[in-house]
Amino acid sequence: MNLRWFDAHLDLAYMAEAGRDMQAEPGVCGGADLPASVTFPALADARVTHCLGTIFTEADGDKSQPHTYPAHDPEAANAAGVRQLKRYRQWGAGHFYRRQLGADPDAIIRPPARDEAPDALILIEGADPILDPADLPEWRAEGVVAVGMAWWKPSRYAGGNGSSTGLTDAGRALVKAMDATGLVHDASHLSDRSFADLLELTDRPVIASHSNCRALMGGGSFGENQRHLADEQIRAVVARGGLVGINLYSKFLNPRILTPEDGRASFADVLAHIRHVCDLANDRAHVGLGSDMDGGFSAARLPAGIDGPGDLFRLAEALAADGWSDAEVRGFAFDNWARFWHIA
Repeated sequence: MNLRWFDAHLDLAYMAEAGRDMQAEPGVCGGADLPASVTFPALADARVTHCLGTIFTEADGDKSQPHTYPAHDPEAANAAGVRQLKRYRQWGAGHFYRRQLGADPDAIIRPPARDEAPDALILIEGADPILDPADLPEWRAEGVVAVGMAWWKPSRYAGGNGSSTGLTDAGRALVKAMDATGLVHDASHLSDRSFADLLELTDRPVIASHSNCRALMGGGSFGENQRHLADEQIRAVVARGGLVGINLYSKFLNPRILTPEDGRASFADVLAHIRHVCDLANDRAHVGLGSDMDGGFSAARLPAGIDGPGDLFRLAEALAADGWSDAEVRGFAFDNWARFWHIA
């Protein structure tokens, strides 16, 4: 089957900021999180033609890394985010969404060349770079389509999955501004309390760009194991018409895999998470790929048999062997996300 892919979570600008030559082949690209899996040639060869490319920033992370900023320093967070936005601007990414806005009505839809970025719609992962909710139209005009309000630690807007806090007053204002601006909410890193607050404030679509199933990762009640989605959260995403993007980090696929010495997840682990989402959704239309490849971990932490985008065909083969029709496999690979983002 000749598939194209939509990956709902690739930290492209983060990789470049961390020293990766995105135009190089994976084996010679340099930078962080080696051995590498993701570069533009690797994505082009695998026909990953579309993605959500992130602007990923981290509060109080490694101070030597350009994507980090001191917590409670909005200007520093904004500077870190704008540096990544400039990467996408240089790469020409985000042009699909700008075309949707009418800024480039005569643009030709074509697959990217091997040294070009995929057609990247931009996801802000951790909202601190947004200085004020009133600035959202400017971010949207640059190709931003979705915002996740926090990462591990709390942001100025919400609690991340390493915290127990909910939305702040600024976060509540941001939710309203996102709805007014037409931006989509990404719940992948929200604390349970922030997720619940979000659902109370909006009836708009919610996605989980790169999350797996809590029930398969040791479970946990409210406030526990928050990096993974509880069943009721998956049902809420589906009820809003959103999708869950399956994360391919081995540690997020099998609860027994905690360190590199524990080995790699299997295709069976990946399929189990996909099946669980589909069982809760009662269909196969609300799940897709959100690989997070090289988003802070190397190719050695992907499932066995997947060393990069070029091996995604093996995942498609595993779905077919699990009883998925050709149309359903195409849905997982591309069509489900394309339908959500109105991509032809």
